[in-house]
Amino acid sequence: MNIRSVLEKMIAARASDLHLKAGTPPVVRVDGVLYTLDEPAPSSQELRDIGNQLLNEEQRLYFSTHSEIDFAFGVSGLARFRANIFMQRGTPALALRHVPVEVPTLEELGLPQVVRDLAYSPRGLILVTGRTGSGKSTTLAAMIDCINRTTTRNVITVEDPIEFLHRDRLSFIHQREVGLDTQSFHDGLRYVLRQDPDIILVGEIRNLETMSTALMAADTGHLVMSTLHTTDVVQSIQRIISFYPPHQHDEIRMSLAANLRAVISQRLIPRRDGAGRVPGAEVMVSTPTIREYILNPDKIPLIHNVVAEGVTQYGMQTFDQSVLALLREGVITEEEALRNCNNPNELGLKLKGISATSDRQWAPVDAVQGDTPAPGAAPGAVGSGRQPDWMSKT
Repeated sequence: MNIRSVLEKMIAARASDLHLKAGTPPVVRVDGVLYTLDEPAPSSQELRDIGNQLLNEEQRLYFSTHSEIDFAFGVSGLARFRANIFMQRGTPALALRHVPVEVPTLEELGLPQVVRDLAYSPRGLILVTGRTGSGKSTTLAAMIDCINRTTTRNVITVEDPIEFLHRDRLSFIHQREVGLDTQSFHDGLRYVLRQDPDIILVGEIRNLETMSTALMAADTGHLVMSTLHTTDVVQSIQRIISFYPPHQHDEIRMSLAANLRAVISQRLIPRRDGAGRVPGAEVMVSTPTIREYILNPDKIPLIHNVVAEGVTQYGMQTFDQSVLALLREGVITEEEALRNCNNPNELGLKLKGISATSDRQWAPVDAVQGDTPAPGAAPGAVGSGRQPDWMSKT
């Protein structure tokens, strides 16, 4: 197998992922759908040879003892890829994700204006959440790139593996890879406070130790960004609390209320014109009411209602508000809107002109329908919103 030829076909097809398995032709994922490439099926030995080409000596030793490994590599003149090699049925298999050389802007991604504003937060914890493949790493990279182009900051990242490569512009960026530059996320974070950071990016929060260290860094006045594999704002808060034993829940709720700056949850939705996918984004920004609700376990499920009503004042939005805005802008189809929203029955009634008098979540979307978008506003943003007082730009 000519792996470069397969990667070139992957790029030409605008695929996000490539899957290689012995005895099966290569498979690519384009806009969430799997397709088979017109390439011969690789043998087990060919996949072993490809793995040996891509891995260094230390990585080969790790793979031989663990039977799976995460890493990243670049192909000269083509692109950069995040990869995972694993064993299945006694033979190696590869999953590769395309990482663009150039970091896309927040506007190109179609994210709401409030996400750009959040990138300039002076301190606190910002989480980008969503299922695997929902663009979390891309959103964080775009936020770091936005900071890098406009402000002077010392940014330190801890990633597994490093995906997007950042060049120093106005900011000074150190990128550390787990297994190469540090032993673990926890170790990387434990020492990062001695490295004079302004902004800390953690590729993923996977356990209690990493979560505790991230909250500690935010509590000491740093801006910390990271990701979680959760589907919405409320689940993200509940997941963080669930990391801890019950006797610590009150303490962690206090820490979250004090340090959580925002949660951005994403889902990628196919565009109506077939030109890729656009993110539907639920955005929660910390407010006095949000902080009060986080402190009360009975009120955490009600945060969704606060987000729905915080569009105009804080730039927040729910998934359903984002999806309805995308539908009215003609970016997605009604079928995709109903498939990707949280409450398809309510949205279906709304599209038929039926809504309960007590249901106020649609009012902000109705208010901006037909309005001229604010300069720089991105598709999917319910409204430009007023910039909260705590948001300060340098």
